[in-house]
Amino acid sequence: MPYTIQEAKTYQHPKNDLFQAIIGAINGLEGEVLNQDSESGHVEAKFPKTIHGKVLGDRTRIEIDIREASSTEPQLTLQAYPIDPVGRKLQFGARKGVTRTVVNWFLAHVDHQLGET
Repeated sequence: MPYTIQEAKTYQHPKNDLFQAIIGAINGLEGEVLNQDSESGHVEAKFPKTIHGKVLGDRTRIEIDIREASSTEPQLTLQAYPIDPVGRKLQFGARKGVTRTVVNWFLAHVDHQLGET
């Protein structure tokens, strides 16, 4: 059973605003930015097992890239997967739905940061 989730979403905001919204969403979900490069639009983050008091059961890592879909509409692409306490990708034993929950919350926080509904 593959645990990796890949998604893409296009926004009607400047690339820099989207990048700042991503960082805000990570911080809002008690995540930790592992790597960020505003020039290339790449961000890597990890999220704990418990977010805002809700125990999810697995840690999650998200790798995000902002690509220029058009001059005014950047596209956020992400890859998310569960990780062990050391940060290695889990190949088995992950709890069902945890990564999906974190991705949904993350995208909702990005939308909120950008003022979208």
